[in-house]
Formats: sequence, C-alpha cells, structure tokens
Amino acid sequence: MARKKTPSRNPSAAGPRRKIRYAVVGLGYISQVAVLPAFRNARRNSELVALVSDDPLKQKELAKRYRVPQTHSYEAYGDLLASGDIDAVYIALPNHMHRAYAVAAAEAGVHVLCEKPLAVNEKECEDMIRAAEEHDVRLMTAYRLHFEKANLKSVEIVRSGRLGEPRVFHSIFTMQVEEGNIRLGGPDLGGGPLYDIGIYCINAARYLFRAEPSEVFAASANIGEKRFQESQEMASAILRFPVERLASFACSFGASDTGWYQVMGTKGDLRLDSAYGYAEAMKQTVTVDGKSRQTSFPKRDQFAPELLYFSDCILKGKDPEPSGREGLADVRIIRALLRSIETGRSVKLPEFERGKRPTMAMEIERPAIPSPPLVHVESPSGD
Repeated sequence: MARKKTPSRNPSAAGPRRKIRYAVVGLGYISQVAVLPAFRNARRNSELVALVSDDPLKQKELAKRYRVPQTHSYEAYGDLLASGDIDAVYIALPNHMHRAYAVAAAEAGVHVLCEKPLAVNEKECEDMIRAAEEHDVRLMTAYRLHFEKANLKSVEIVRSGRLGEPRVFHSIFTMQVEEGNIRLGGPDLGGGPLYDIGIYCINAARYLFRAEPSEVFAASANIGEKRFQESQEMASAILRFPVERLASFACSFGASDTGWYQVMGTKGDLRLDSAYGYAEAMKQTVTVDGKSRQTSFPKRDQFAPELLYFSDCILKGKDPEPSGREGLADVRIIRALLRSIETGRSVKLPEFERGKRPTMAMEIERPAIPSPPLVHVESPSGD
C-alpha cells in the first residue's frame, strides 16, 4: 500500500537532523522501571517531552524526576497528538488498549513504538499496520531482544552451522503474578501467560529457526486459585516448523522465576539462561562434540537501544524491523494456540512471509541503569 506523504510531521524531511520528541503513554511498571530511565541512554537522538496518565501523583512525581515539560490525561491524548509538540509515542498501556492509541497516533501523523504483544488479535494488528501505512508513519513493535547481544550471538551461532542442522527448540519462562495484576485478565483483554511471557518463547523460536510455524498445539492447566479465575495459570505448546523441526515451551504465572531456552542441533546444542530478562546477566553455554564453552553477558539497558534505533528510522525515513508485521506474526500464533486449547486439537497456520530476521548487525549496547523507585505501581510479583 502506498504511503500518503505528510512532510510537515516527518522529521526526516524537516531539514537539519534533530532529536525525536516522545510521549510515553501509560506509566505502569515497565514504563517506570525501564522505559523512562532509558531516555538518558538514548539522548543522542531521543527526547522525552510528555507523559500520559490519569494518575496525578505519577504525573507530578515522574515529570519532576525526569524533567518532562508536559503531562496529559488519557482524555487529552488527542489534543497532545494534534499539538505538534511530539513526533512519536511509546505505548506501554494494557494490551487491549494498544490498537486505539496507536491508530489515533498514526492518524495524527505521529510515529508509534508499541509494547508487545502488538495487539490482542490479528485484526487489531492489521488495523495498526494499515493506519501507519496510510498516514506515512513508522510503526515498530518493541522487541528489545532484537538488539541484545546474547540473543543475537545465539542467532549467529545457530546460523553458523556449529550446532549442525537445528532440530529442536525448547524453553521455559515462568514467574509468580499476584492477584489483581492486569496480566491476569482474560484472553479477550490480552491477558494470560501466552500473551505476556509465552510471546518471548515464540519469538525466540522464530528468530533462531528463521522460519514461521506451520502447525501448533497447546494445552493449559489451572489448579483453581482465585487469582486465575479469568486467566490461564500455565500453558504448554508445540510448534511445527518447516523441515520437520519442533519448538516446545511452557509458560506460567504460578511458578518460580526462570527463563531459558535451548536449541539442539545435529552436532551440538546451545542454552541461554536468563534469556528473556532485562534485570540480570545472561549466560550462554555452547556444547559441541561433548565440549562446553560458557560466555557471560552483563546486564545492559535493553530499552535505550529500541529508542535509538526507532528514532534513527524516523530521521532517515526507514521502515523499522521489528515492524508491525513482526508483531502480527506472534499474535497470530498466540491466537492459534488459544484455539488449540479450546478445541483440544492442533491448528494449522497459513503461510506467512517474513523477509527480515534479527542479526548481530542490529546490536546496540548501552550501560545498565539502576532501577528507580516506583510511584503508585508494584512489580507483577509484588517484589
């Protein structure tokens, strides 16, 4: 679809290079613990100029802490978009709100960096992609691990052939989520472990195998705790990939914190511990012909690289990757897994083209930033 040109809101066409002005929409846990502090490491081309929230205390305290000149309520979001004071939004709202706020931004000529999952279902994702195309704005799904060294190094090793032909992917991602947390909403709201943490396992399998699954099967379990009345407690899935490769994973909101994946090839295997986290170091173990080698990767700021990369895309007039279509790729798989859980049967997926995959060329490294004190929000586990 051809893009409609809107040069007055396109910094790449505005003459001298400048910083992209962002509004962060939603001041929940991820915004406070990671996104807002990341602007310090992204100041080369990104500037935080507005906060959007309905919580007056969050507005006051966070605007003061980060020296943000503007604060707005959700009701005033449209006025902010029309003001000309921002070039882009970072959407960190509950999953079911992504579509409405992203489409509104695109229609106003404002670029969109949106937390994953991109939306709740395929249609919502497609609405967001279409709005971005029609209004000549960039849409990027916030896959921070596409810029992270340990995961990109894993991609490089699998591609190199050191493990032989990759045959099996397996992963576990679990955590405890306290009652009342937004993550425990029903699937119609984008709640549950598949949308929140299972998506990391799905995305990793796709970028390590560099392919899209053709068939999926899933099952869920729930021991009946009150906190899991609307959400699944846990889910386990099998994804069939081309060349008869299998990926399996389990994700849970009712088990202790862990997150790792392993790729088994015909000659060796690779395991990455703390594979999906942003608050700790990662450890990679590669075993070939019975000999193992471990590499440690220190904690880094994983959110500033997203901002730096997206701002460069806007300034240079380039389409970002991970794109909106990358977000759609995972959401369609999640929806198929939910159908499999409902029916007890495997679900076949139509072909889906993805031309680009993450490589080491995408790595952007920035130093870790200490976690700041939180305002009117708690971590999912209540820590």
